[in-house]
Amino acid sequence: MNLKEIQSIYFIGIGGIGMSALAKYFHLNGKIVSGYDKFPSPLTTEMMSAGIAIHFEEDIATIPKDADLVVYTPAVPSDHQELLYYQNHNYKVIKRADLLEAVTKNAFTIAVAGTHGKTTTACMVAHILKYSGFDCTAFLGGIAANYDSNFLSGKNDVVVVEADEFDRSFLKLHPDIEVITSSDADHLDIYGTTQDVEKSFADFAGKLKTDGKLITKENLSFLKYVPQTRNICYYDIEDVRSDFYSADLQLIDGTYQFTFHAPKDIIENIHLSIAGRHNVENAVAAAAVAYTLSIPKEKISKALSTFKGVKRRFEFIVKNESVVYIDDYAHHPVEINAFLSSVREIFPDRKITCVFQPHLFSRTRDFANEFGKALSTCDDLILLPIYPAREAPIDGISSNMLLGKISIPRKIVCEKNQLIGELAKRAPKLVVTMGAGDIDQLVQPTKFFLTRQH
Repeated sequence: MNLKEIQSIYFIGIGGIGMSALAKYFHLNGKIVSGYDKFPSPLTTEMMSAGIAIHFEEDIATIPKDADLVVYTPAVPSDHQELLYYQNHNYKVIKRADLLEAVTKNAFTIAVAGTHGKTTTACMVAHILKYSGFDCTAFLGGIAANYDSNFLSGKNDVVVVEADEFDRSFLKLHPDIEVITSSDADHLDIYGTTQDVEKSFADFAGKLKTDGKLITKENLSFLKYVPQTRNICYYDIEDVRSDFYSADLQLIDGTYQFTFHAPKDIIENIHLSIAGRHNVENAVAAAAVAYTLSIPKEKISKALSTFKGVKRRFEFIVKNESVVYIDDYAHHPVEINAFLSSVREIFPDRKITCVFQPHLFSRTRDFANEFGKALSTCDDLILLPIYPAREAPIDGISSNMLLGKISIPRKIVCEKNQLIGELAKRAPKLVVTMGAGDIDQLVQPTKFFLTRQH
């Protein structure tokens, strides 16, 4: 596929975090970009204000008939009217992963993968490269707070990309540097078994270019399927046997200061401005990439200290003496554990009121026991109904079913429109909202209620 020959691109699902980054890239590069999405969002508003035509009704009459290329996300149902029209009328129709493959084909590609941690780590890598002057173009899976965007434009041929394991999309990439942060079971509706998830990450590792480098953690399960001939180096939060690790961790006013150790060097007194012990580990991975690229250590340190985080990743919405409110994207038991343990570490004397929206019926079914254990680490739980996303309901799978797996006494299920009323009964001092569905729509109402109460 010769992208230079393509003048008009139509995106089905243009409001998605990965799709919108690609749409912005092509719009910036002078292509005619338009698209469809199911609902308006801040991302679609941003793109429309930049001149990208977007509509929200599934309507063949409104789609461009002169599109040179049609791109769709796997989240779009196969019976979508617009998708079927383009497929049945011999248009060039490809998945998002195919377009990302074409964009990165001739670039020096840094790909960050993992069932958890990839978005923050990818944003950290991109920020270090931008801040240091090394530069890059970046396609990110979240809104990097420093840039208020999921797409960064660069002037060199270096691309940072979040490599998504959903639908095996990351197997389209051929990176020069790979980071794999985790390989826990997820998306079992796609993969079927934990072993297939692990093998897919091993296949991704196999996509490295011949002289490429894999940066990962030594305890990850996918490595048993990876040949030891691979050029692998390891990172860890505190394991001194790793090639890259942190030491001298100090929790200062809710955030960490640490020393970064590389094979032949150290960077002292790195101070992260974002919270969460797990983010120290993400920072070690990002610094390992920067060290591999020979970026000066003082620039690595300063870049990490100025990193403002990613929206909906341990994002403080309200923080004062009376009340703290944190919003997070956590939607997998491992993520929930990491997030809640970090919250507990920073605020050991406050009871955690947790609002969680389960994401997908299949994920709730597959990890019900694990969700039960993870959510039992808060003090007071408010469960919202399951966000279905692309799925139809599954018999017997509901938030009420999940409630039975949770061991703490203070727990309820409530509808979204009942949340503020439930919070009003509690007068909480520490509130967290978690989930990957539309729980983000409750952030501003929750913020308004909490600030009004205090």
